[in-house]
Amino acid sequence: MIRRRVIVHGGVQGVGFRYSARMQAERLGVAGWVRNRADGTVEAEVEGDAASVQAMLDWLAEGPPGALVQGTEVAEVEPTGERGFRIGF
Repeated sequence: MIRRRVIVHGGVQGVGFRYSARMQAERLGVAGWVRNRADGTVEAEVEGDAASVQAMLDWLAEGPPGALVQGTEVAEVEPTGERGFRIGF
């Protein structure tokens, strides 16, 4: 299992990004969370097997229809054994 923290930059708030991310995470079977940040970015942590996490990172780099992703920052973090994928906290 691996875990990654991602910051997504661009026009990513107010376009259903978090809800679409949760649906995609559930499809891929990854755990973690996603939230809006005060600076206009979206932050997420994603945990699962390497292939599924990479698929989620690829999705986050594109976002849902209506989003204008300008870039992502990805950092490795320690897996926590989290289950499920939630919005905010």
